[in-house]
Order: sequence, then C-alpha cells, then structure tokens
Amino acid sequence: MENYSNIRNIVFDLGGVLIDWNPRYVYRTIFDTEAEVESFLSTVTKMEWNIQQDAGRSLQEATESLVQAHPEWKTQIEAYYGRWEEMLGGPIAGTVEILKQFVSSQDYKVYALTNWSAETFPIAQSRYEFLSWFEGIVVSGTEKCIKPHPEIYQILFERYRLDPAESIFIDDNADNVAGSEALGMKAIKFSNPEQLEKDLQARGLL
Repeated sequence: MENYSNIRNIVFDLGGVLIDWNPRYVYRTIFDTEAEVESFLSTVTKMEWNIQQDAGRSLQEATESLVQAHPEWKTQIEAYYGRWEEMLGGPIAGTVEILKQFVSSQDYKVYALTNWSAETFPIAQSRYEFLSWFEGIVVSGTEKCIKPHPEIYQILFERYRLDPAESIFIDDNADNVAGSEALGMKAIKFSNPEQLEKDLQARGLL
C-alpha cells in the first residue's frame, strides 16, 4: 500500500458522489416504459450533448440546437432543462457523512471539482447546505473546461495553492480518476459510500 500520511487535501467530485443526479427521474414521468427512456437518453439527449453544457455552452443554445436536430422530440428535449431540478434526487447521505468527518477533523481541507453547468450549479448550491463546507469549488461550466482535461485540475491546484502530491481525488468516473493521477494526485474511484469508507480507512485517512 502506498503511503498516504502526507495527504492534506481531500477533493470530491459532486454528481454521483455527493449528489444524486439522474435525468431518468424526469423521463420516467414522460415515457411509458424504461426502454423508451433509455432509447431517448442514448440517442437524443446523449451524454456527449450534456457534457457541452458542463464545458460552458448555454442551456438555451444547447436546447435550440438539439430541437433543430430532432424536431420530432421538441417537447421532450425542452423538458431536460425545463424540469432539470426534478433530476436532483437528493444528497448521497453516506458520502455527505464522510465529508462531514473530514470537515470536523480539521486534519484536512476539503475541495470540490465538478463537471457541472454554470447555469444549473447555483440551484444545487441553494438546495444543499453541505456545498458551503468546502474550502473551494471549481465548476467546469464556469471555467469552460472539463475533466479529465489537465487544465481544470491545474485551475484547482493554482487557485487554492494545492500540492497534487498532498491531495487525493474521489470521482465516480474512471477517466477523471486517471486524469488526476496523471498530474500527481492520489485518487479513489467511487462506487458507493460504503466502499469509499473502506478505501479511505485502508489508506489511514478515516
């Protein structure tokens, strides 16, 4: 096992780690079957489309361009951001509890690095009090660059004066984990709060 005794900074991803976000919560109320939901999400409102908003494209431009490409789905496409708040399923309680332990211990500083639209992130901030616990948050949509591109990690390091070697990153996306490790951070691939707790304990961080 590597030595983690020098870790001072815990960096969390947000969506899928601390916040349950899922467009299926909306589209299950629009379509009759799960197969229809999955077909729409995989062929119309694809992740490649969504990630462009995380990279800074406006919601209006995103919606208009997709409606132009798929006019037959206009109403359903407009629901994506028209009903976006309904896609927030709430906090992932177990991970919030882990975050609370880090904040309470005062042995570490906590930060967040998230791929998230600059237009929708304030909704999450107003809803989830724990987002105020972080020393700093880097939001891709504001920076107009996304994980796993090296630039966004460098923004985190430089803005908050973090030494990558003293930082560990927790993310549910394997590419984002690899991106952080390539820049000298330690990292944990998140699957669920229980596994995260075990992984952190094994590294002597909890």
